[in-house]
Amino acid sequence: MAAALAQANAAGVSLAEFLDSLGDLARASLSTIADLACADKGMAGYDPVTALDTAIETTIRRAISSRFPDHRIWGEEQGWSGPAAGAEWSIDPVDGTRALVCGLPSWSVLVGLIEDGRHVAGLIDLPVLGERLIAVDGQTLVNGQLARASGCRRLAEARLATTDPFLFAGDERAGFERVLRASRMCRYGLDALAYARVSTGDIDLVVENGLQRHDYDALIPAYAGPAAISAIGAAGMISRPARSSPLPPKRFTKRRSRCFRRDGGEVRRSHRRGCSTQP
Repeated sequence: MAAALAQANAAGVSLAEFLDSLGDLARASLSTIADLACADKGMAGYDPVTALDTAIETTIRRAISSRFPDHRIWGEEQGWSGPAAGAEWSIDPVDGTRALVCGLPSWSVLVGLIEDGRHVAGLIDLPVLGERLIAVDGQTLVNGQLARASGCRRLAEARLATTDPFLFAGDERAGFERVLRASRMCRYGLDALAYARVSTGDIDLVVENGLQRHDYDALIPAYAGPAAISAIGAAGMISRPARSSPLPPKRFTKRRSRCFRRDGGEVRRSHRRGCSTQP
């Protein structure tokens, strides 16, 4: 049993219950923010951040630090805090800030726990949709019910999703278009909701690039359990996950891609030529 699991259980609250409480805290923050006016972080074009991003991250950090004072915490808006430790938390307070400020329901709150390099737990909370995925030590639940992927094995039958096809350029764009042409259909602009829908069996494949650790740390545990995917890479072509050790944030933005079949087998990997859809 992972140390955080044992520590949470010893306190009389399971790790799943603790993650559930973090989701409740995030939703409670909605009522405290009256103005969603955006500031522009300006890191790569227009990069919006709102008071809700900051409020949710601050609230979740406090709860984690109170329960696990010896754990380290990474958050998109506030960086690292806490002592160097084998256990690290990763927070994306609002994944899909553009969706949030446009009044769309697809934004989510992401919290992941990594121990000794292993992703052991994750929270994907969708406040507007009233859905919450909690993954702990190989089991993924959606609103308390076991998550099940679709079982799709053929790219020609796959329902594909990506946030924005214009984020791909050059060889990556060519690789994405090959996957797009070979798949059954594609939906856009879902952010982490697309990965949640892979876990619930409504989408079969997600293709992304340029992900940072707070974008995927909460997602990896959801694909280790009954969602029937061996690793997040099997959900599509994404940035190669960076190590969970405390490296400078710029190390997590390098654009590298891998391509996988829906059953988890690698189709072809190339950091220069994109991905082939041939088995």
